[in-house]
This record gives sequence, structure tokens and C-alpha cells, in this order.
Amino acid sequence: MHLTTHCLNRTLHISLLAAALALGLSGCGNKDDKKTATQVAAKVGSEEISVHQINQVLSRSNAAGASPQAAQVMSREVLEKLIDQQLAIDQAMDSKLHRSAEVVSQIEFARRDILARAYIQRLTAGLPKPTAQESKKYFTEHPQLFSERRIFNVQEIMLPAGAAVLDALRGFAAAGKPMEEIASWLKAKSIDFKGGAATRAAEQIPLEMLPKLHALKDGQSAVLESAQGVTVVHLVSSQAAPVTEAAALPRIEQFLGNQRAAEAVAARLKQLRADTKVTYMGEFAAPAGTPDKTATAVATPIKSGQTAIEKGVAGLK
Repeated sequence: MHLTTHCLNRTLHISLLAAALALGLSGCGNKDDKKTATQVAAKVGSEEISVHQINQVLSRSNAAGASPQAAQVMSREVLEKLIDQQLAIDQAMDSKLHRSAEVVSQIEFARRDILARAYIQRLTAGLPKPTAQESKKYFTEHPQLFSERRIFNVQEIMLPAGAAVLDALRGFAAAGKPMEEIASWLKAKSIDFKGGAATRAAEQIPLEMLPKLHALKDGQSAVLESAQGVTVVHLVSSQAAPVTEAAALPRIEQFLGNQRAAEAVAARLKQLRADTKVTYMGEFAAPAGTPDKTATAVATPIKSGQTAIEKGVAGLK
């Protein structure tokens, strides 16, 4: 596992690429057309496609670090796609599709999403960055992710949360029972479960479970619990794959920054809910006597499908 500078320099590369594209496109035409050429890449009927539009598309692609020649090729490909898009838009407008209920609904959904994201970006833009000391402290306090990082080859049996056989499963794991025997026991009791095998690096393990898995030696088993369910895990084998402090610190800083932003957004949304009357209607209305949870419910600013470390330190590969 090693850390590249690709992600860290992405913004700089995109800025340079955008400048190169603007200069390249402005090099065509005579002096009187110079200002127009730097702003407009093509006209489709009466509609214009700007260099800014091309750069927006490139900023979302893997254009960082491209050579000037590659940048020109990519900008031309993007321009052609934008031309095709504009042609389709023109036909949609002629067909009055922009007035259809479905399209209007999708446009409104996109508008809401863009506005919400813009507010969150402004809210988090002024937050202080994590200090070097904070990043080093995180490195020291999480050796399982860095200095003692391992890659685990495991067998798993997964059950729903709240399974009523936890004590028995813990006993099986402590006694070193084979996974096949545990699976047969569950089948005999008609208990639903899923089984499988996987290879996972430390950062792919939920942070609250990692210390328990890290404590296992090859050949040992344990029962891991989470809000999502119960997992009986057998560590078939593992290998050391440490990460140096120098490689880890930039990604830790990013992770801590993301974490700080998520906490700020959650706190702000909680305050907004407390200050705003929210009334649930219809089938979503709370039954009589149910406590009002509107002041405590908050949106999750980071995708819940990822583990804590995957959100910010997944780049350590």
C-alpha cells in the first residue's frame, strides 16, 4: 500500500489544465475574435458552448496531470459530447418535453440537491483544517490502521441484529469450533444466516470492530456485533502491511477534515430542526403519544454505506 500525490494535487492540476485549454482554444481566429474565442468553443444553432462548460466536465474526470496534447484531445472529445447534448436539448425543447410532469419533477429534484449542496459547501468552507499535531495523534492512537496494519483473510457467518443465539456463538468462537460446524448448528435450528469468505484490509473494517479483529491470531475466531448485525468471523490468515507516518498523515488530515465537516453539518441541521416547525403528514404522521423526534433527527452528510476509515483514509493503498 502506498500513497500517491495524484489526489493531493488534483485541484492544482485541474486549474492548470483549465488554463491550458483556454489558451489553446483562444489561439484560433484573428485578433478581433480573440475575446470570443477564449469564451466560446462552439455554436450549435443559436446556442453557445463555452470553454467553462468544457472545463466543468473535465474537472469531474480523470484529466488531472494530462499532457498538453492529451488535454487537447480530451477537450475536443468533451466538446463533441456537449454538442450532441445541445442537439438533444434543442429537440427536447421543440417537443415541449421541458413541460412534462416527469421532467419538471426531475429538474426540481436536481435544483433542491444543488442548493442543499451549495449551502453545505459554504457552511464547511470556513472550518479550520486539522493541525499536524492532530493528525499525528490520530496516527499514534490507531496503530491497527497504520504502523500495525494488516490484511485479513477471513471466513464469515452473518446474522441479523438481535440474534437470540449470541451466547452460543461466543462459546463456539472461544472453543475454536469450525465454521462448518457452526453453520450446521444454525441450520438445524432454522436460523437464517449468510456465509462467505473475504480478504479485507484494516481500513475496510468498521472502526468499532477493528480492535477486536486485530487482536485475533491466525486460526482464531470471534463474534463481532454492530447495529447492522452479528458476524462470526474466523481469521484464516493475515499479513502485515504497515503504513509509514509520512504516507499516512496527508490522508489522515483529509479524513479528520471530513469528520469535522460532517459534525458541523449535523450540528447545524439539528439546530435548524429545533428552530423550525416540522409537521409530518399523512402516513408519515407520528401516532398519538409518540415523542417528537424532529429536534434530534439529523441528515447524514457522509454516505452511511462506507466505514469511518473508508470515508477519509481509503486512499492509503
